[in-house]
Amino acid sequence: MKLRVSAVQYHLHTIQSFEEFAKQVEHYIKTAEEFGADFVLFPEFFTTQLMSIGNQQGQPLTIQDLPDFTEQYRSLFINLAKQTKMHIIGGTHVIRKGERLYNVAHLFYPDGRVAEQPKLHITPTEVKEWNMSPGESLQVFETDKGTIAMLTCYDIEFPEIVRMAKAKGADVIFCPSCTDDRHGFYRVRYTSHARAIENQVYVVTTGTVGSLPTVDFMRANFGQAAVITPNDIPFPPRGILVEGEINHDMIVTADLDLELLYQVRESGSVTTWRDRRTDLYPDWK
Repeated sequence: MKLRVSAVQYHLHTIQSFEEFAKQVEHYIKTAEEFGADFVLFPEFFTTQLMSIGNQQGQPLTIQDLPDFTEQYRSLFINLAKQTKMHIIGGTHVIRKGERLYNVAHLFYPDGRVAEQPKLHITPTEVKEWNMSPGESLQVFETDKGTIAMLTCYDIEFPEIVRMAKAKGADVIFCPSCTDDRHGFYRVRYTSHARAIENQVYVVTTGTVGSLPTVDFMRANFGQAAVITPNDIPFPPRGILVEGEINHDMIVTADLDLELLYQVRESGSVTTWRDRRTDLYPDWK
């Protein structure tokens, strides 16, 4: 089983309307379609660009206003997924349930279905500044191209949750991210490599680039897309199938071969998933 993935280094800049946002999204999706992608990944928090539209008084919108765009966001991506017949991971979008805000990754299927995975681990900034709430459970998602999981940014820094995703059958972890400096970026990047090695899975990650000068906590972005593999002979020695130019507006694309994962799990130079010492430490079977 092979699948082609594209990851968008989404360029954040001030916009005036939802239509402007939609045109930018459509540009990236049509580019991925031209590359023949089966999946396209957008970054975490890329819909905060909508906050730069502002209100009638010329003031930027707040995180509390972002869920008001949810219907438009879902409609846009549902239509694009159906038109292009691609699976689209629409980054994350902030939704409201009751009085709580959740940072939710969305998977848009080619047939119009939508699956959601709330971010499970919330950073101190998300809690203190935006009053975000964590999701309560992990799911994996079956597609006609294999089983995937969506773990957002900080989530990838916790080995237990990726162990769970692998135990549930995920072969590809999509990790939308948003980091504002090199420290945050490399935390996500290095742990993505660790998770790929530990679990013998692919990790596809990307981040926001550009700036939203009027939106608090989105003024600085440091991002790069990458498709990360286990470090074994069938794969590139550095465990990188492709990576973008840091902080550039662009898309990267690569082919994933799931059969290679199954081969290295069975007879690779190392067999990290099979060799877990569950007699010494609790683990997901």
